[in-house]
Amino acid sequence: MNQAVATKNAPAAIGPYSQGVKAGKTIYVSGQIPIDPATGEFAGQDIETQTRQSLTNIKNILKEAGADMSDVVKTTVLLNDIADFAAMNKVYAEFFTEPYPARAAFQVAAIPKGALVEIEAVAVTD
Repeated sequence: MNQAVATKNAPAAIGPYSQGVKAGKTIYVSGQIPIDPATGEFAGQDIETQTRQSLTNIKNILKEAGADMSDVVKTTVLLNDIADFAAMNKVYAEFFTEPYPARAAFQVAAIPKGALVEIEAVAVTD
């Protein structure tokens, strides 16, 4: 049975989707843009700050589902500009330890609300 995951510690969904869905032992976290849930605004205008906020949102959704970042097995990173890859990667490394999740990263034409980054995650719990 699928169960929606929702927390006030991450931005509310801006469409007909859940922040996350728990399906058995797997948690699917929807793509998180860098909105600070306390203000409803972007946490900052640079890639480092935006990456940190996107990953913090994921962390908070996982916590609500009874998981943490060490349970993440796969992420997808969408970048407004692939030239931001190294700076994003530096912040990304602050949130994960070995064994690192599998990951794909892409430059895309646009991200909702003009964000520089959007990150989604899949986690598996015991």
